[in-house]
Amino acid sequence: MAARPAGRTAARIPQVPWDEARPAPVVLVSGPEDLLADRATRRIREALAAADPSLEVSDLDAAAAVPGDLSTLASPSLFGEPRMIRVAGVERLSEGFLAETLRYLESPADDTTLVLRHTGGVRGKKLLDAIRGGAGGGIEIACAEVKRDADRSAFASAEFRSAGRRIAPGALRVLVSAFQGGLAELASACQQLIADTTGDIGESTVQAYYAGRVETDAFAVADAALAGRAGEALVLLRHAIDSGADPVPIVAALAAKLRSMAKVLDARGPAVKLAAEHGMAPWQVDRARRDAQGWEAAGLGRAIVMTAETDEKVKGGARDPEFAVERLVTFIAARGALRQAQEPRR
Repeated sequence: MAARPAGRTAARIPQVPWDEARPAPVVLVSGPEDLLADRATRRIREALAAADPSLEVSDLDAAAAVPGDLSTLASPSLFGEPRMIRVAGVERLSEGFLAETLRYLESPADDTTLVLRHTGGVRGKKLLDAIRGGAGGGIEIACAEVKRDADRSAFASAEFRSAGRRIAPGALRVLVSAFQGGLAELASACQQLIADTTGDIGESTVQAYYAGRVETDAFAVADAALAGRAGEALVLLRHAIDSGADPVPIVAALAAKLRSMAKVLDARGPAVKLAAEHGMAPWQVDRARRDAQGWEAAGLGRAIVMTAETDEKVKGGARDPEFAVERLVTFIAARGALRQAQEPRR
């Protein structure tokens, strides 16, 4: 059985996904992904307001709170309206707030939903342990940071699905590749496409909206190089650089592609199984398999080594980083310098 992360008490309360957030006497919204936390909290508020439009919503800062603040907000109102108390900064809570909240958990107020937001760290552990141990009869909504491409793709896909829209796998790949920063940026891009377009969303639509993104340009170069289209890849590379693109993300895109290819080059089995093993989405496995066609392990290994060397050059290790990237693109387009030797005589 896998060991629990150090310092974390085994939760005896329900663990609820952010997109299934629901009211409870106490709701612990934990983890660093603020976008998911905000959406979970909004879902809870919408559910409470739908049940009773007279809902009273109050906000409290755990770091600035003094004894009595929580009990005052949770005290019965004159007309008995339900209450929702949103507490931010529990990872910075004051000693006074800690003591008062621990007492509150012993007997939560009726018709009150207390939402506690904790982004991470050890401060407030005593309170978290009490909640996870069952005090207050609460639930936990864990909002872990979304890092893997497979998880980012799943998030973006869910954005379109919840809006009743379909996005093509290739378009989804381009979109996720173009927004490798915070999840909020990716969500905003999804919502813009949903608002500004109709019908199914294809790759050309995403390119039309976000062709100026460096990462999108980078993956266009990578796609052409991996397909063996050296001339096209070099033209795209020159266009990207002339448009102000930094060589670093272009090399990073090539490295990401080659790593994915290495994972599936000799792998057998369904895409779903391989995706689970390697932290990829099934469509990413299928794409990596297509990219790996025509490659041999030795050529792929050489390409990966040269990519690592080029990465160092574009980060200050060479006088002419653009020339280094051009050499890399040409090398990859030739399947690691093995392509011509392996082609059968006509």
